[in-house]
This record gives sequence, structure tokens and C-alpha cells, in this order.
Amino acid sequence: MSASLPELMMLSDVKNVMGFVLAKLHSQETKLNAFLQDKIRDLETDRRELVGVFGKTGAGKTSLINALIDERKLLPSGDVDACTSVMIKVEANMYNTKYEAHIEFITKEEWKDELWSMSQYLGNTPDQKKDDEDDDYQDVAEKLSALYGEEWKEKSSEQLMDPKYFKEIPEFLQSTIKKLSCETAKELSAKMIKYTRTESNHGGERGIKRWYWPLVKCVTVKVPHDFPQHITLVDLPGNGDRNKSRDTMWKGIVGNCSTVWIVTEINRAASEKESWEILKSVSSLLGNGGECRNIHFICTKSDVIEDSTDHSSDLQDSILRRNNKAKEAVRRQFNKLKKIKKHFSDDSFKVYTVSSKEFLKPKVISAENTEIPKLQDVLQNLNDSHSETLNYVSGALGILSLIHGARLKKEPERNEELCKKLERDIALHLDQIQKAIEKAYLVFETCLREGVERSKSSCEKKLHNFLFPRGNEGGYHATLKSVFKNGGLSKTKKGKQINLNMKLTSFLTDSIDEEFRKTFPNERKCGPFNGVIDKFSLDTENLKEKYKDVTLQLIFLQTEEERIKKQLIKHIRDQKKIMYNSLTDTIEKSMQECYKTAAGYSGSGMLKKMRRTLSRHVYESKDTMFAKAKNVMLNHLLSLRVEILKTMKDTLNNSIDLSLRTDGQSIPDVSAELVMVKKIYNKLKNSSN
Repeated sequence: MSASLPELMMLSDVKNVMGFVLAKLHSQETKLNAFLQDKIRDLETDRRELVGVFGKTGAGKTSLINALIDERKLLPSGDVDACTSVMIKVEANMYNTKYEAHIEFITKEEWKDELWSMSQYLGNTPDQKKDDEDDDYQDVAEKLSALYGEEWKEKSSEQLMDPKYFKEIPEFLQSTIKKLSCETAKELSAKMIKYTRTESNHGGERGIKRWYWPLVKCVTVKVPHDFPQHITLVDLPGNGDRNKSRDTMWKGIVGNCSTVWIVTEINRAASEKESWEILKSVSSLLGNGGECRNIHFICTKSDVIEDSTDHSSDLQDSILRRNNKAKEAVRRQFNKLKKIKKHFSDDSFKVYTVSSKEFLKPKVISAENTEIPKLQDVLQNLNDSHSETLNYVSGALGILSLIHGARLKKEPERNEELCKKLERDIALHLDQIQKAIEKAYLVFETCLREGVERSKSSCEKKLHNFLFPRGNEGGYHATLKSVFKNGGLSKTKKGKQINLNMKLTSFLTDSIDEEFRKTFPNERKCGPFNGVIDKFSLDTENLKEKYKDVTLQLIFLQTEEERIKKQLIKHIRDQKKIMYNSLTDTIEKSMQECYKTAAGYSGSGMLKKMRRTLSRHVYESKDTMFAKAKNVMLNHLLSLRVEILKTMKDTLNNSIDLSLRTDGQSIPDVSAELVMVKKIYNKLKNSSN
């Protein structure tokens, strides 16, 4: 599934050449040499495609990941009452042949704060409320029991920070990464289970006295065999975390996923609420607030037909017919989700019916019909190591062309004529980019102005519906208390997320969703701002005909232009997430003091006081906080405009200046290296075509 051996060898050869050239350039300290050294160092990039894997406990997430990497025993699975409690990343080990787990902990300070918050909560919770119905209490008790056994019930939060509890994990106390390294997947799985799983009921059976998952932020598992080099699979808990740093990391990873897999059992794929709830709750983080291009609904256990006694040769045909019906039912369900479709096109949604069990040990279904190979192809296409190799070699060719061209005799007047033309062309293109961004600004301003008015007129009704839900209110005070205590966020034991901040922001986000997706499409076919940056071109190909004596410098400028455009488009993608999410972030900040006040109430009349506090704050703030959210987002766009124009102008003008106006007498001879890299580049280019 990784890059072909010949390509890896070619890439290695070119990297060795550029390392040799870099060493040569160190001998002379000039402005041009320093520029070239920076360009060579910039060739190294670690592009990573994140594939987020969501699904409820028992849906088959870990079995699916094990099958994809052809390792039945790597990620633990199978226990009904066990579930993955932390984020687990799986990626290729590029450095040795061991199975490794790199464990990142939350900080001591964060755990100390969490212990204090939990002790405050436990102290303020009456004994009659400490039962199975109180999700918050169960969550706290589960964490503390995993790490401390029954001792936590008799200790203060200060005593629970005693280093004796962390003897096995000095890395937690030192704020460093803990590394586990094993010869086999099975051995690593056994070692890392205490850092990844909620499985305290079976601790004694496994000989585990202390479970460390409450302290873990993330575990990165590195596998030594043929796994795509640029892919990271992330096994994600469904809806964030009550711990702030884990929740921030969770949101960051979700926002960086280019592909998301929603995993659910095939027998309930279309009707099971939890899977669709996960998709609904993260859709804005993935879409306009993220960079997701593909949503894949993965129906697991596709080899199982309930109540079937058929063991004949026709069983595979029956299974495949049932699987096709399941795919159609899931697609119909997706088409009903109008709000999600604001963020994603029909083309981005695909359904797979997989059987990890049959893929690893075939009995009824052929390997191809388990659809695991199809998912492996998905990963390989995302990996696209050929493009990565070609990008590096193309950049190297451009740099070597500039070095060789700089040694040749210059015609100052002709060079100056070319410089002036290029600078004029840059100015014209930048003007077009500025106009495209200003047009987007006006569209967003109009949409958001309407969103602000709708928010002001309807936010109190939306808040009332949240504070006074229909039906039985029994225990609702505990839900509200949890929401306010966690800054407007909470999740039920069943995994459903409650996000009051997003509810209050919904009129603003709804007002711009469609235009935002058009302006910043996650699909790579059309770039941001209607493709105006993709269309930017210095037309170096045609200029080579007229200015043949500086063809090599023009080759460099061509590769430099492509590099800058790629970097800018990536930067815009990162900034557009911040821009879109700033709407909710601004509302969240405006509500924090109010949440703090409401969370502080207890005893008789608590529910009434909480409701009154929230209602009064929203009534008094509605004329300013929604307008502020609008202005913050638009100011982000204005700042991005300045960055884009300055980066393109300064970088390209500097490249023109140094390649066409600077003396290159102290530059080393790279003619042999240029010939070699050009041959490799042509081979790669031809194989692309």
C-alpha cells in the first residue's frame, strides 16, 4: 500500500543530491546562497492525511482498523463492556521494524485541576443523586476508580496527586512521551491496554491494578509493515471530552480530517440513531469548520444475516443482495439530512459494507467482497506518494536550475526588462485576487447581517426550548448543571452531545453556510475564492521562448510559483477553519461568566435560578454579542487578505530579484546534479501521464 520501491529509490537519490548541494553552499555566505539553502530545507514536508474513525462501542471500529493493517491482535477489541477511552492514532513506522506506542499524557496541572473539580462536584452531590441516573457522577467515579481503585473515596484531591500513584509512569510527572516498543502486535496490545481502555471490571483478571487511561491525551501506534506513509488513522471517541486539553485536541483532529468513516453494524445501519447523531454533531466541524472531503459510512459485520440457517453456496449471493439493500437505505437516510448536506456534496458520501472477520479468515465471502480491499485502495489514493515524490523532485529541479543559471553570463538589460514585466504581471494578478476576496467579504457581510437580525429576534425562543424541554423534566436540573459547569458543553452517557453555544450561534452559521462552502470548498478541484489563486500564473512557459538565455531561472520561478500557491492554499484552509469557528467561539466567550454563575447554584430553587440567569443574560447581551461574532469573523477575513497579498508579492519579487538581478559567481557547479535530477523528473512525469 506504500510507494513503489523504484520511486522511493529515486526520491532517496534526489534527497542525497540536495544534501550534497546544501553542504557545498555552506562554504560561501552570500544573500543568494542563504536564499538557496532555505529553499532546499523547505523541500522537506510531512504531508499527513487524517482519516477519522467514529462509531459506538461494539460497532467494530477496532476490528476494522486491525483488518486494514492486516493485524488481528493489534488494537484490543471484543469485550462488550470495554470501550476505547482515548484517541488512538495508527500510522507507519518509518524508522525501525518494531511495533511502537507513543503515549501523550495530559499535564500534572490539568489533572490537578480536574481532581479539584471532581472533588468539588462529589462534595456538592447529595448521596441520593449518586446513582446510575447521574451521568456526571458515573463518569467521575469511573475515572477515579480506574486510577485509584477504592482509595479515592477516602482521599483529598491533594493526596491523590501523591507521586506513589504514578510510579509506573514517570513520563506523566515529567511531561514527556512514554514509548512502548515490542517485536509483535500482540505483545504491544497487551502492554498498551491500560492506557487506552475503560475496562476496570476486568482489571484483576488481567493482573492490572491501575488503569492510566484517565491521564492519557492520545496514543500513537506505529506499525512496521506496508502501511501508507502519509496516512494517519484516528480512532475517535464520538463527541469530545470533558477534559479541556483532550477536547481541544479532539476538535483539532476532527477539523483536520480529510476523510471520516462512520462505523456501524449493518443490521441497524440506516435506522440506528447514534451513528447519525455523531455525524450531525460533527458536521460543521468537518465541513465549513474543517477540511473533510469524504464521508464514508461503513457497515460492519456484513457477513452476518440474522436468523439465517443457510450455509449453502448461495449464502454469499444472499449476503451481497442484503448488503446492496443496506447501502441504498443508508443513502436514502443521508439524503434526508438537509443541514449536513449544506456542508457536503452527494459525491463526497459513499457507503461500504465490510466484514473484517471474513477478510482475516475467509469462510463464506471472497476477500474482494468483504470490501476491505476497497478501503485499502481509498487509503492508497489519499496517500498519493507519487505526487509527494514528484513535488520534491520538481522543487529540487527548480533550485538546481537556478543555481546553474546563476553561474552563466547575464545580459543585465534583457534581465531587467524581464524583471519589470514579471513585476507588472504580479501586480495585475494580485489586483484580481484582492477583488475576489473583497467580493467574498461583501457576500459574507450581507449574509451575516441577516443572521444577526435573526439571532436577535429568535435566540430567546431557542434558549427557552433548551431550558424548558418538552416531556418529563425529571433530572433535567442535573443536565443543565453539567452544561453550565462545562462552559456550555456536555454529553450524555449515551454519547449525545449537548452544545448550547452552537445552538445560540446557529442562526449566524446557517446564514453563511452555503456561501462559505462555495468560497472555501473542501474539494480540491476548485480552490478558494473561486479558484483565483489557482489561476495565478507568471506564464513562464511562454516567456522561455522570448528569453532563452534565462530559461533555467524561469524554470525555478515556475516551481517557486507552484510552491507558493500550494502553501497559500493550505494556509487559507487552516485560516478558514478559525474564521468559521470564530462565530461559535465568540458566543462561547460572551456566555462564560453567565455559565459560571448558573453552575454555582445549588439547593432549593436551583433549576429556577439557573434558567432565570441564562434568560436574563441572553436578553441583555443579544444586541451586542451576535454583532460582535459577525465582526470578529469578518476581521479574520480582512487579515487573511493582507497576508495573502503580502506573501505573494514579497516572496515572488524576492525570488525574481535573486534569480535575475543577483551575481552568482560564488555559486558551486551543479551541472552533473542538474542532469541527473532532470532525468528522474522526466521519468516521474512520464509515469504520471
